[in-house]
Parts: sequence; C-alpha cells; structure tokens
Amino acid sequence: MSASIEHHFETEEQQRDAATLGMWVFLATEVLFFGGLFMSYTFLRWSHEAAVEASSRHLELALGSINTALLLTSSFVMAAGVHFTEKGRYRMAAAMLALTALMGIGFLAVKGTEYHAVISDGHWPGSRFHALGLSPAAPGPEELFFWLYFVMTGLHALHVLAGVVVLATIAVMLERSSKNARSHPASVSRNTVHNAGLYWHFVDIVWVFLFPLLYLAGHW
Repeated sequence: MSASIEHHFETEEQQRDAATLGMWVFLATEVLFFGGLFMSYTFLRWSHEAAVEASSRHLELALGSINTALLLTSSFVMAAGVHFTEKGRYRMAAAMLALTALMGIGFLAVKGTEYHAVISDGHWPGSRFHALGLSPAAPGPEELFFWLYFVMTGLHALHVLAGVVVLATIAVMLERSSKNARSHPASVSRNTVHNAGLYWHFVDIVWVFLFPLLYLAGHW
C-alpha cells in the first residue's frame, strides 16, 4: 500500500521518516504534559503518604485491573494490525484495528462505571467532598488525591477516546481499500497505521504508570 508523495518531499521514504519523527515529537510533548501531573502526585505522596494510601483504598481495584487487562491486550492486537498492514493483508489489519477500538470503548465504559461509583461515594473534589476519616477536620490531602485522580485519568480517557476515533476511521478505510487492490489512499498508508500504533502504545504506557500509582498505593 504505497502513499502518494507530497510535493515538498523527494521520496516516499523521506515522507515516511518525517511523519514518524513528527509523531515522536508529538509523543514527547505528551510525556512532558503528563510528567507535570506525575510530579504533583509524587510530591503529594511524599508529603502525605498516609492520606494517599487511604484514598487509594477507596478506588475500585477490580475495575482498574479490568481496564489494565483491556489496554494491555489491545496493545498486542494493535501490533498485529500493524503487522498485517505490512504484509498487505488489509482486511485482517482492519479487523485488528477495529477490535483495538472496541477494547478502547470497553475501557471507557468501565472507567465511566468507576467514576459513577467514586462520585456516588462523595469523593468528587469540592464543597461536598466526604473526608475519608483519616483527617476529617482537614481533608486537604485526600481531596487533592481525588483531584489528581480525576484529572489524570480523565485526560488519559480523552486520549483513549481520540485513539478510538482514529483507529475506527483507519479500520474503515483499510476495509474499503481491501476491496479494491488499486485503491491506495495516503490516509491508509503503512506509515499511517504505524504512527497510529505508536500513539496507542503511548496511551497504554501512560496507564501502566497510572494504575499502580493510583490503585495500588494503598495495597503495597
């Protein structure tokens, strides 16, 4: 599946390398973005370890574990999609990307269920926040933990949603291309699928860090 070469590139390889570099630069900025939140969490845990551990025990560990399994499995499926694209098996690639997107939707559904449970328990940061009993007169550290929880997991969920939309779109285009061997739109080039895979793996890696920090802190 060859992509058309844009006028500002001399070769297809140059165009592919530029697109890959652009994706890595984008992911680097995302690392810096999440890095600030991870530093905030680190400071909170260093200064209020007991409050963080108590707050962590109020999260749904089972739901977090299910989501971890979904994303880790989706990474393998996404890698298979990239592999099938490289081999020219576009219908199988489309199926793998569609399955990855479905797992992403499953992740978001579980996350929504978890949010509902946490909010129902009164742990939404604000004037109605329910202290956990550790320091009811000054629930600041506990409330800050849940503030970070919602911000970090919420931003991650937005990234998952963006990935689901992108993967579903590429899957549809791959399926259409598989029906016409002469159809080679640049939007479904091998490099497009490869870069989509890089993005999805980044999303998975961020969750691999979020899960132990937020869900396992009170169980170590």
